[in-house]
Amino acid sequence: MGYKKGSGPSVVIALGGNALGNTPQEQLELVKNTAKHIVDMVEDGVNVIVSHGNGPQVGMINNAFAYASANDGKTPEMPFPEAGAMSQGYIGYQLSQAILNDLRERNIDRSTACIVTQTVVDPDDPAFQNPTKPVGAFLSEEEAKAKADETGWTFKEDAGRGWRQVVASPKPVRIVEFDAIKDLMDNGYIVVSTGGGGVPVFEIDGHYEGVPAVIDKDRSSSKLASDFGADMLVILTAVEKVCINFGKPDQEELSTMTVAEARKYIEEGQFAPGSMLPKVEACIEFVESHPEGKALITSLECAAAGLEGKTGTVITA
Repeated sequence: MGYKKGSGPSVVIALGGNALGNTPQEQLELVKNTAKHIVDMVEDGVNVIVSHGNGPQVGMINNAFAYASANDGKTPEMPFPEAGAMSQGYIGYQLSQAILNDLRERNIDRSTACIVTQTVVDPDDPAFQNPTKPVGAFLSEEEAKAKADETGWTFKEDAGRGWRQVVASPKPVRIVEFDAIKDLMDNGYIVVSTGGGGVPVFEIDGHYEGVPAVIDKDRSSSKLASDFGADMLVILTAVEKVCINFGKPDQEELSTMTVAEARKYIEEGQFAPGSMLPKVEACIEFVESHPEGKALITSLECAAAGLEGKTGTVITA
């Protein structure tokens, strides 16, 4: 069975962590609000694919298993790719359920589908030579060294707080479940996919295998949007518009940016690494690969208005 697709544009929406909260209980409340904004767009005829971050959630799963394993001796450690898949499952369940409930309240005859997604990465990606992304529990130096000897994992000291496992952050090459996501979208489903950037996998001799790494979810969302030929990539964050000279007396909000302007601001160091920089870079990647598309960075509350061109920062080729 299928549903009638919306008559409006197709949009990939990347939800920031602020749309999800830090605990399952907090998340359950926050996703109700998130769902309302997504269903507002659906009601306006927009065809929506939703992706999301998973930083706090995958960390919580990782830490819980590490703690239990160290303290009870019976619980197995959870490999990082499996922890990523678990986080996709429970975030996707809560998001899908909240969207579905809101659709029902408005008598909109559509349904949701959540897909645990794998993302192919390149074994030769230079990121694997320099893992930087901290994951899991804090350990003492002795514990970290013992764990590294036992597992072959890489550990680094994290800002004076202890030692943590670090993993690579490679670029997404291909989304394995892309055809399924597209078929569901074409049949009118609101799809939740590519959570946390997708579980990173190597493709070797036609077979997939999980790899401990973290893919930037904005980059995976950009890849998904360009593979679709989506009309728009929407990256939702904590601010309504991208700013230059952020936090200074001459701070300026930007309503529009071309790729050339965005690159100039990046060279000037206007966007902080780890917050706004990867978002702007993901938007550049999308509009360069799909020049007729647009990218929008705004807040969750302003998303519907941003799609109508009333607010947010729009990036074009």
